[in-house]
Amino acid sequence: MLPRVLFIFTGGTISMKIDPATGGAIPVLSGREILAFDPTLSDLATIEVIDFARLPGPHWTPAKMMELSELTRTQLARPDLDGIVITHGTDTLEETAYLLDLRHLSPKPIAFVGALRNASELSFDGPANLRAALRTVIEPDAQQQGVFVVLNGLIHAASAVTKSDTQALETFVSPVFGPLGMVDTDRVLFARALPRRATIDAAQVELRVDLLITYAGFDGHFIDASRESGAQGLVLEGTGRGNLPPAALPALDRFLAGGGTVVLSTRCAQGRVLDTYAYEGSGHDLRRRGVLFAGALPGPKARVHLMLALGLTREPAELKYLVEQGRYRR
Repeated sequence: MLPRVLFIFTGGTISMKIDPATGGAIPVLSGREILAFDPTLSDLATIEVIDFARLPGPHWTPAKMMELSELTRTQLARPDLDGIVITHGTDTLEETAYLLDLRHLSPKPIAFVGALRNASELSFDGPANLRAALRTVIEPDAQQQGVFVVLNGLIHAASAVTKSDTQALETFVSPVFGPLGMVDTDRVLFARALPRRATIDAAQVELRVDLLITYAGFDGHFIDASRESGAQGLVLEGTGRGNLPPAALPALDRFLAGGGTVVLSTRCAQGRVLDTYAYEGSGHDLRRRGVLFAGALPGPKARVHLMLALGLTREPAELKYLVEQGRYRR
């Protein structure tokens, strides 16, 4: 008996064609129309289709991500379903995939997939990516590893992957730890498995979480603006190992004193934040002030993580545990 896989289509470049009126690509293809590019997919699995949305990547919101997450949780509870493939615009794919991964409690796999070229282009990469994603979720080694991102023949963990180039086919990379495996012509190869995976089983997200990137001369007026507009959480992409200019510290203290939660990431493309340095504004100083550390998560994912953590609790010790450790599963 063939495995049963649900394809959830949400839009993105993989659903786009060139609009003659504007000369630009827009999402117009249904799920069935996208699947029709490769009729042999039905040889691999019994396929079900849900047309969830036709959204470009920038149109996604945390509320829509939660709606998609709830749909996948409901569907994966079905004993007859073996896995899910989700199409998504690549601009925000890593954020949606990570939110679903944090809320993913089933042993059954989910694979996110997209395209860098639209269906009007001769080198449309959508069909090959769809096939690779389908092969990944029906692979026995994919069990118990959460949510994947599968593009350009590589299998990435949702927690590690990021879009590194605006248009290149190999844009999705896992810069710190590397991909989990690859989809080759004859088989799906997993080079490693996740030893542990953070989960936050929150029923809601805190929408009032801001993300700021710091720079030379950053003085904290944006932090004050976040506090004054009602932000409950703030993610700061600090410099280097995780450091801030001293001029930002008074505003940071005001945000923390008002009951806000601050998480420190780095604007660097790779590496973890850590309290290595002990000067004013350094990681050591920031930890002493009550700032939490995002580890290797980049700013956008650290924001998703904090939104779910604040959706579950406001207790400081529990927030620190959720942000810096997570509730790990294997």
